Amino acid sequence: HYQPQISLWDGRLLGVEALVRWCDPELGNVPPSSFIPLAEESGFIIAIGNWVMAEAVRQAVVWQQAGRPVVISVNVSALQFQQTDFVDRVANTLQTAGLDPALLELELTESILIQDANDALERLHALARLGLSLAIDDFGTGYSSLAYLKKFPISKLKIDRAFVMGLPQDEGDRAIVGATIAMAR
Repeated sequence: HYQPQISLWDGRLLGVEALVRWCDPELGNVPPSSFIPLAEESGFIIAIGNWVMAEAVRQAVVWQQAGRPVVISVNVSALQFQQTDFVDRVANTLQTAGLDPALLELELTESILIQDANDALERLHALARLGLSLAIDDFGTGYSSLAYLKKFPISKLKIDRAFVMGLPQDEGDRAIVGATIAMAR
C-alpha cells in the first residue's frame, strides 16, 4: 500500500510511503503490529524488507515513466540495515530499475543509528552519496542524540505519533513538537 504524504500548506502530494500489508484468506487483514515483530525475531524481516524495497522502486519507476515522478519512502529495519551488503543492494536495486535516486527515501529508526554509530555513519554517508534521502522515523521515542543529528546526513525527522496525537490542544505536545521542528531546521 502507498500512503500519500500531503503538504499541509497547499494540499499537494509530497510523496508516498510504501507500507507492507498482509491479507490472509482465513485471518483477514493481519495488522503489521502482529507480523512485523515475528518477522524481526525470525530474521525474515530481511527478505520482507528487500521485497518491499524492490516493489516500491518498481512502482516508483512506473510513476516516473508515466511523467508523474513521486518520492517514495521505504522503512528499513535495523536487521536489514546491518547487512554488510545493504548499501550495495540499494544501489543495485536503483540501477537495475533505472530509478532516479532522488525519488527514493529510506526511513530509519533511531535504534539503527545508535547500535554502532561509526558503522551507521559510514553506511548513511554511502547511501547519501547514491543520491537518495534519509529520514528518521518515530523520532523522539528512542535514545535521541543531538550529536547524531549533526553528524548523520538526515534530511527529514518524522516525529512519533505519541507527540502529535494531542495536537493542538496538549500544551506539552505543542512544546515538544515545536522544539523538534526548530531543532530539525
